Amino acid sequence: MSARILFGDMKPSDVVSDVFKLFNEKGHRAYGEDVTELQHALQCATIARSRGEPPAIVAACLLHDYGHLVHDLGEDIADRGIDARHEAIGANRLDRLFTAEVVEPVRLHVAAKRYLCWKDPAYLSGLSDASSQSLMLQGGPMSDAEAREFERHPHYQAAVRVRHYDDLGKDPTLKTPDIEDFRQELEAFVQVA
Repeated sequence: MSARILFGDMKPSDVVSDVFKLFNEKGHRAYGEDVTELQHALQCATIARSRGEPPAIVAACLLHDYGHLVHDLGEDIADRGIDARHEAIGANRLDRLFTAEVVEPVRLHVAAKRYLCWKDPAYLSGLSDASSQSLMLQGGPMSDAEAREFERHPHYQAAVRVRHYDDLGKDPTLKTPDIEDFRQELEAFVQVA
């Protein structure tokens, strides 16, 4: 786990409260699936936690689509042929707040989808309609060279794990804990500089 570096009066609890505030303000939006942004984040983190993933993976699962909350391009951007690069937007915003073991899987979770589509044809055929649509905007399955380069990234395996939970967190009937239940996982990885 990371050391906490405090900045002024800001504490890890303040950082996490700010993150949760954005989820509470904008998490009601849909993103092409049958769940809201907040439901999706909570489901991904809940499933990861229930399967015994380490806290950094649980935190990354909760935050992986943070970029969707940050941009204001609307909920139908994929239908308009736009890739907002939410993974980069979210990771860039979170990079100054959380350690790399949380932020890098967020940054790489779209690349992980492209990688898995390259690696496993069954994965590609099992994508939801919304994920298939966004895949084409995100560059489609990786090439052999892209996949080999991706495998060299020190956080690629964590990103693949987050991606699998991303695919599972789309059940409109799944009950989850409240977002506050994940505060401890997030606070452990705060680095405010």
